[in-house]
Amino acid sequence: MVKVPAPTRVIVAVLPCLAIACAPAFLRRGGPPVTHGVAVGEVTPSTAVVWARCERQSHVRVTVDEPGRPAVLSASAAAPPAHDYTAHVRLDGLRPETRYRYQVWCLDDPADTPDPAAGVAGSFRTAPDDEHPAAVRFIWGGDVAGQNTCRDRTDGYLIFRTINDRAPDFFIGLGDMIYADDPCLPTGRYGNQQIPGPAQPASDLPAFWSYWKYNRDDEALRQLLAATPYYGVWDDHEVLNDFDPQHDVGAVPPYPPDRHLLPIGLQAFVDYNPFPDAVQTSHRLYRAVRWGRHVELFLLDTRQYRDPNSAPDDTAHPKTMLGTEQLAWLKEGLRTSDATWKVIVTSVPLSVPTGSTERGRDGWANFDHSTGFEHELLDIVEFLRARDINNTIWISTDIHFAAVFRDTPFADAPKFQLYEIDTGPLNAGVLPKTEVDVTLHPQQLFHFPDNADPAQGFEQAKSWFNFGEVRVDAAGDLAVDIINSGGKRLYTLSLRPSRP
Repeated sequence: MVKVPAPTRVIVAVLPCLAIACAPAFLRRGGPPVTHGVAVGEVTPSTAVVWARCERQSHVRVTVDEPGRPAVLSASAAAPPAHDYTAHVRLDGLRPETRYRYQVWCLDDPADTPDPAAGVAGSFRTAPDDEHPAAVRFIWGGDVAGQNTCRDRTDGYLIFRTINDRAPDFFIGLGDMIYADDPCLPTGRYGNQQIPGPAQPASDLPAFWSYWKYNRDDEALRQLLAATPYYGVWDDHEVLNDFDPQHDVGAVPPYPPDRHLLPIGLQAFVDYNPFPDAVQTSHRLYRAVRWGRHVELFLLDTRQYRDPNSAPDDTAHPKTMLGTEQLAWLKEGLRTSDATWKVIVTSVPLSVPTGSTERGRDGWANFDHSTGFEHELLDIVEFLRARDINNTIWISTDIHFAAVFRDTPFADAPKFQLYEIDTGPLNAGVLPKTEVDVTLHPQQLFHFPDNADPAQGFEQAKSWFNFGEVRVDAAGDLAVDIINSGGKRLYTLSLRPSRP
């Protein structure tokens, strides 16, 4: 496992007479440009992380303004070559539910005073306090640039403009946010002209970085990341299709024989997402995120700790997708959470089978095969019922079409129900299927597109690209919308929480 050292961070108190806006010109120093936009992420009521990449080795400086209070905070972090000149700058001491503006520079010396006109700007709002019954609205999606469906030469990634226009409180990039194993060609899957990307699948760290840079070159994605708190989740294509820790070696060139790709892809994922120091050093990706009284997210890592996909899953030898420690963490978090809604964020679906019978099922469902991870899933579901934990929804992507299920897992407990909402792709091949695993007794409420025919050109494919939006009002009522890349609402699921 590649360990990523924590960046050096310098916190600088900004006094009114030393504020950047009034700094004498002779104190200002230049530095390399910010090359791939900025991103803000892992936002809490009091902290946030700002990500940026510089053209060469330097330091990233971030200053933060609050309405009526300019330059309330300044912080810096190194942008070293070992991490492709990326930096992660933690901001502490923020106030809950407050709109902040920030500006980012790359500086040769962290003590330099930057030129205000040369910075890259962004904004974000911090999360509400845990007990505040604030309304919350967030969007999730996944699957970007897969199956040679990449940055359109005219539109780029249109769907990110649509998401940005909706101004959500935060955005979850729920896996396959790059396809490191799938190059982007000049002519796309649907016949449109594309901006070509890396020519070969990624097999070393610079190549993985290049896939991240290809997507970050999209202007709409840059605008979204600069202005919307982001929570990153990985799935298989950040490394290799359907990989597990025991099967992460590419089978054919350009993959070198016996080179394990998981640690390389993981480092690139951490380098190019706005994670705090703890994630950079431990590579622990599973975490809980609280947004006020009504919403708590449980973001799972379904890749790093799983048993081999090809292994059978049976009562004598139940498999694990989450690993012992993550499973215990999830159960304890769900048990102790007093949030109205517990949102379980999983990069692989519950009821739609993925993977294959030859290599093993990649998601939770086994469907027509002895593989899958159903025993662990049922253990979690039984845990929820035994402790009377209600109001859970499971959100996912990965399947390249949208589907909504209401599950009633236990015949003797008809009021105990789960909801699974799968969306996507954001911008990749649309691959609908009709197979559904019956283990959780799902009732399918929505399926889009409603047939398995391929898209007739890029315009139709764009109308099929989609994402999910969750809206929770101040009273705790929840609605989930499925929305396409043009902003059309395709389906709405409305739920009221069950009360103790």
